[in-house]
Amino acid sequence: MKKGTINRITELFHITYPIIQAGMVWTSGWRLASAVSNAGALGLIGAGSMYPDVLQDHIRKCKAATSHPFGVNLPLLYPDLEAHIGIILEEKVPVVFTSAGNPKTWTGILKEAGITVIHVVSSSKFALKAQDAGCDAVVAEGFEAGGHNGREETTSMVLIPLVTEAVHIPVIAAGGIATGKQMLAAFALGAEGVQVGSRFAATEEASCHPDFKKRIIASQEGDTELSLKQLTPVRLLKNNFYHQVRAMELEGAAPAALRELLGRGRAKKGMFEGDLENGELEIGQVAASIGSIQPAAEIVTELWTSFKTGLARLNE
Repeated sequence: MKKGTINRITELFHITYPIIQAGMVWTSGWRLASAVSNAGALGLIGAGSMYPDVLQDHIRKCKAATSHPFGVNLPLLYPDLEAHIGIILEEKVPVVFTSAGNPKTWTGILKEAGITVIHVVSSSKFALKAQDAGCDAVVAEGFEAGGHNGREETTSMVLIPLVTEAVHIPVIAAGGIATGKQMLAAFALGAEGVQVGSRFAATEEASCHPDFKKRIIASQEGDTELSLKQLTPVRLLKNNFYHQVRAMELEGAAPAALRELLGRGRAKKGMFEGDLENGELEIGQVAASIGSIQPAAEIVTELWTSFKTGLARLNE
């Protein structure tokens, strides 16, 4: 693939590179989304940590900062979802990625407004449901991913080909992708694009706390684990909060007790406010391979250059 080469993902989003920046809570504000879109990929605003008025402010600032397409990531479990949908429609956001819920509920309404809709899935069964709901593409997110994760614990290496064989709509690979080599592997498995989260969390434009960014680049293999499986599974960096959860789970704590420990604002405390011991630190396994905090545009360039280099090497 050469610069500007069209595949179904670049054509769908009207972008140069088949790279999507994940919409991560407390991390993906307008600065990051616009920087990624300006670099030729697709930036996403993470609505999951935003009140409706905050989301609207970020959308308007993103419009002012880029003339390129961008989107909003919308977790369908958000309590004030209708207000978010209303703002997305009002602001004429061109692309919406939905996750953590039934895509049938809102896909039709969004598509009637001319919005491109993609749903994040953790199994081929849910990929088929997203296709049946009218989604334009799916994100196949493997077990390696940060944040909220599938209960099936299917790795990207297994999940991506299963999903690409199950559906006819384009598949975007996610989970464990931070380099061009990993992107190339995802394409070899049948994906037509990649969604990258953790690598973009460690960028200058990411809205998460600087101390969280430093913790990301300091992390090593084995420093994350999928946790809180009795509630909503989430991959966490190991810290004091994680160890409290782990101890309670080993003791057979009921979901209600875990929910009480989690409380409210735990992710904000960790990722946005920088409490690295008592906050919830969501990041993917691939954080172990991230060693620097860079501008988002550099990440896009590095991903694409490394992807092309790897492809040329294999062709030789």
